[in-house]
Amino acid sequence: MLRLSSALLAAAAVLFAATPASACPFCSEGRGPTLTGDFDTAKLVMLGSIGPAKLAAGDGESATEFTIEQVLKPHDFVKDKKKIVLPRFIPQTKNKFLVFCDVYKNTLDPYRGIEVTGDEQIVKYIVGAVKLAERPAGERLRYAFDYLNSPEFEVAVDAYREFAKADYKDYMTMAKSLPTETIVGWLRDPKTPSFRLGLYSSLLGHCGSEKHAAVLKEMLDDPEKRRSSSIDGILAGYVMLQPKKGWEHLKSVLNNPKEEFLMRYAVLRTMRFLWDQRPDLIDKEEIVLGASGLLIQGDMADFAIEDLRKWHRWEKTDAVLDLYGQKTHDIPVVKRAILRFALQSPSTRAKTWIAQQRQRDSDWVKDAEELLKLETDSTPMTPMATKAGKE
Repeated sequence: MLRLSSALLAAAAVLFAATPASACPFCSEGRGPTLTGDFDTAKLVMLGSIGPAKLAAGDGESATEFTIEQVLKPHDFVKDKKKIVLPRFIPQTKNKFLVFCDVYKNTLDPYRGIEVTGDEQIVKYIVGAVKLAERPAGERLRYAFDYLNSPEFEVAVDAYREFAKADYKDYMTMAKSLPTETIVGWLRDPKTPSFRLGLYSSLLGHCGSEKHAAVLKEMLDDPEKRRSSSIDGILAGYVMLQPKKGWEHLKSVLNNPKEEFLMRYAVLRTMRFLWDQRPDLIDKEEIVLGASGLLIQGDMADFAIEDLRKWHRWEKTDAVLDLYGQKTHDIPVVKRAILRFALQSPSTRAKTWIAQQRQRDSDWVKDAEELLKLETDSTPMTPMATKAGKE
């Protein structure tokens, strides 16, 4: 077997190091800078209207006249000026533009422009958000919540992005006081983008009551929403509102190999959330039993083995090693997961099994050891709830 190249190992190191330490577990589509982030970086931010524009010919420079109506972040470059020239070609429009600029050696570099529509809510939004920039995360997210359903697209996207970049702990307390019926309205609105349903459902899980669990159960029974990327957030919200019924629902899905793979995987992601963030809802021993039930499913076994390894559940060593060689689990990713588990298990059987694998294919074992070291070196030290391995 070929050894991992140094380039591949370097790439793996970057991958482990680049993995974000925290982010909203139920958000997607959160890439890109926030408006407040761009505001903080920019040297100059201004609102104005677009005038005549000139498209460059040959080596010339395109230019657009810009009439300044409001300076949100001042810079000497525009001091006492009513009009400036942007070194960009911008087609003339009746709408105003919000322009973020860098200024270097008295040269203007407009790097982000947003066409402002409607009642210019984006200006009000940015001004308010900037005022809260140094406040606790919960306060900033409560402010963003009020703009999640803004009629201005850029505002609604940015408010969602603020949640997407936040850690769950940043908003779990704040969410308890959110307006429940507002969230229910968003969840029931067919115009709500499907990728937002996970966040909204998890927020409802904090501020809702048992009667609101029916709203989420209805979504879980909807074939369209079951295929949504937000399904784990809906599942988590359901468990928050009705832990016993919610957990039974998770197990019924997980233990049914006829369920679609994506649905079972969503349940597993929800279980990871419960393990990491909400051990107050479901006992960790129950979660381990749930994950262990996946070991017999060939298409899910590698995920379960990896979770059991990260949770240090070494009492499952026999169950994991017994999978090796089974026809249903003769898949490279499953075999690699078994190897990784065995390398970290303190059990005598695991050590014996690893010794056998070294004799059979030493390179395979060394590759796994190197990648595990990269993972360990890039993982912050955190307290762990572990169970002693059984010999």
